[in-house]
Amino acid sequence: MRYLLPLAATLWALPATAQDTGQAAHDHHGAHDMAGMSKQKEESDNAHAAHGTAQERDAMQGMDPPASPVMDHSGHAMPMNAQAPVPQAPPPPAALSGPVHAADEYYADGAMAHAREMMTAEMDDFEAAFFMLDRLEWQPGKGQDGFAWEASMSVGGDIDRFWITTEGDGEFGDGLDDAEVQALWSHAVGPWFDLHAGVRQQIFPGPDRTQLAIGLEGLAPYMIEVSATAFVSTKGELTGRIEAETDQRLTQRLILQPRVEANFSAQDIPEIRLGSGITSLEAGVRLRYEMRRTFAPYVGFEWQKQFGRTATLATATGDNPDRVVGVIGLRAWF
Repeated sequence: MRYLLPLAATLWALPATAQDTGQAAHDHHGAHDMAGMSKQKEESDNAHAAHGTAQERDAMQGMDPPASPVMDHSGHAMPMNAQAPVPQAPPPPAALSGPVHAADEYYADGAMAHAREMMTAEMDDFEAAFFMLDRLEWQPGKGQDGFAWEASMSVGGDIDRFWITTEGDGEFGDGLDDAEVQALWSHAVGPWFDLHAGVRQQIFPGPDRTQLAIGLEGLAPYMIEVSATAFVSTKGELTGRIEAETDQRLTQRLILQPRVEANFSAQDIPEIRLGSGITSLEAGVRLRYEMRRTFAPYVGFEWQKQFGRTATLATATGDNPDRVVGVIGLRAWF
């Protein structure tokens, strides 16, 4: 009887559901996993604690703790902002052992000498001639129509050149108002400017003037061509001129050119109709079309103004000291 009661209790518990059985298995495994993890964590903590205790013990005994391979960073790359020291050493002897011209390594002796002479002649000390017809124009306006020209020719190299220039203006039916011819030597004083000096011969309806000319001409910032020249006559008269112009390329062939010219005199020169100060100013704009690079007709307008006693002398001789004229002309060079 005492054996039947435990057996009945066991049979009574057999109809448990699969869910209860699975839950029991899950609880069993969960408990097993948690126990394992707790055991591993406890062993790891004990190991670290033991390691720290050993380090403390060694430090207290005056011994250096063994180096840990985990903390060795000797093979790591340097940070991005770190600057490695630049080695300071002379070039190796082999760097200066070759020929002066590298091409001589591949060509026979003297084969490149002729080519170097040609390059020197073309790029260094060459000479060339150049002719520029900068303005040849008709100036229709109120009253009599006018005309004007400006041309130059040069020969020489990049450093030294010889120039002959001429310019002037007048009115149809009345002849020349003034004209001039200059013979100048030009010397480059930098990559952008030339110093020029020479002689100018002025031709007026009245007495002529022979003058010493000295000035500076070149290319200013923003591609503005500038020229400033002082003239001293054989009679000690001092005059001057400043010019500026620039080319504004609208298309590959259509170019707009603003231009200004101012003339000065240090004293009154009545016999050639000049007063002291600013004697005259010409400011205008020209629009040219380059049919070819060397051939370009143009149209435009120009304001011509005389000042002070120069204007008074011009009025006395029947000239208009303040006028605006149209211009139709041609620009060419070769």
